[in-house]
Amino acid sequence: MGVVLVVEDNADVNAMLARHLRAEGYDVRQAFDGPGALEGFAAGDVDAVLLDITLPNASGAGLLTAWRRSSQTPVIVVSARDAVWTKVDLLKLGADDYITKPFDLDELTARLEAVMRRARPAQPRVLSYGRLSVDLESMRVTVDDQDIDLTVTEMRILEALMSVPGRVRTKASIHTEVWDEPYPGDDSAIKTHVSHLRGKLKAADPGTTYIETVWGLGYRMPRSPRTT
Repeated sequence: MGVVLVVEDNADVNAMLARHLRAEGYDVRQAFDGPGALEGFAAGDVDAVLLDITLPNASGAGLLTAWRRSSQTPVIVVSARDAVWTKVDLLKLGADDYITKPFDLDELTARLEAVMRRARPAQPRVLSYGRLSVDLESMRVTVDDQDIDLTVTEMRILEALMSVPGRVRTKASIHTEVWDEPYPGDDSAIKTHVSHLRGKLKAADPGTTYIETVWGLGYRMPRSPRTT
């Protein structure tokens, strides 16, 4: 999951971001000015920040500079300013990414997941989920030591879902992580690979549901395996 601090003085934009991120499974803290941003960050456990740079009682650049003195928490600047020198200055101050308004929510989520993934400690090389095990070194997938033959793409989709059980992964975020390119808006490839992956898991373990469809959003693995 993760805690995201949204720092945005426009109440409508702030609410939109908070609503979208909560639907994606994040915990969200909201701040509308400099003091609120400092308070929200100081509360601890913030995993990432979405930061507008034009705020009442503070500048985004000033907040970023202050935070970078003691923290490497990922910060994505979200701003209407599109001048190259503004982006360069903020990135030099320590911003991890810069998104220009207006923005696509799926792209923002994918970028947020990317900076959070880079900031997380290295994932264990063996992922376990009930009777299912994935060895990322040997690229071996097993259910109770029974091998399941997956393609590389199926393996990467399974890894993306197993890394965050219980959390919805949007089709856009899965596409960005697995294919390492922006989501084109066509979900046919993801649907096909997920269908094949489900079929192979069901053949190996008919009584367990490993992947759920969250209609209108994407896919998730339940927090714990569900048996039928």
